[in-house]
Amino acid sequence: MSKYLYLSVTPEALIASMLPPAEFGEYMATGTKKSNKGQMIFFEVDQDLVKDVVDTDYIEKNCVRHADGAPKHSVYLSVYRVLETIPIKALKNLYLTTDNGIVLELTPTPYDKSCEEKDSLHLYQELCPVTPQVASEFCPAAFVKALTDGSRQIKLPKLFFVELKLGELAANPATGSAEHLPYTHVRHLRDCLLSLSGYEKRMKTVVRSYNGTLLYRSVASGFYVGSGDELVYYRYPTMSELEEINYDFLATI
Repeated sequence: MSKYLYLSVTPEALIASMLPPAEFGEYMATGTKKSNKGQMIFFEVDQDLVKDVVDTDYIEKNCVRHADGAPKHSVYLSVYRVLETIPIKALKNLYLTTDNGIVLELTPTPYDKSCEEKDSLHLYQELCPVTPQVASEFCPAAFVKALTDGSRQIKLPKLFFVELKLGELAANPATGSAEHLPYTHVRHLRDCLLSLSGYEKRMKTVVRSYNGTLLYRSVASGFYVGSGDELVYYRYPTMSELEEINYDFLATI
């Protein structure tokens, strides 16, 4: 039976499993007895590209079938500073799991800087290895580079984050409509966006702590993982696309 390697980012962990991605996501979100529920976001990792940083002998020895023949669901390999040890090129598809075990698969696509919106504000939820919510004038490529290239006092080795919807606030934070934004802190969000004008750092923390649950309906362009000039983009489908490709996922968000 095949063995898989997954990088969970909520929470951060490297896990081996005999379950394919959809089954693994369902198991991790709901448990075997369906008594525990929790959203999960994870990457599949290319095992051939991490042989120098992962103990493959440990996987072979411990990721084996149970005595009754059932597949091994999970073998934890690491729970600390995992993202920084895994090469970005080893990250395969990204999987978003709802708390009732519905899994959406996203494939990596080249990031096209020519499609960036000029003079538009952004809202990012950092997911790993740190988790503040940040408003910024930076587009995704400039945002990840600013936080990982060593040009600032605080430097991250890598960053995985998602861009969230701002609607009219992206162009007009003062009076733009926030009617359809699913946030409880809109007034504070407006203040943070307005404070970016002329602000040297060009980014402002909106929420310092992440509660561990992402509102999938609030996702804008998609998910990003990168370091320096290297950036991989996982485009998030539109609502109409979701209806076609994974209606069950859409119905739960």
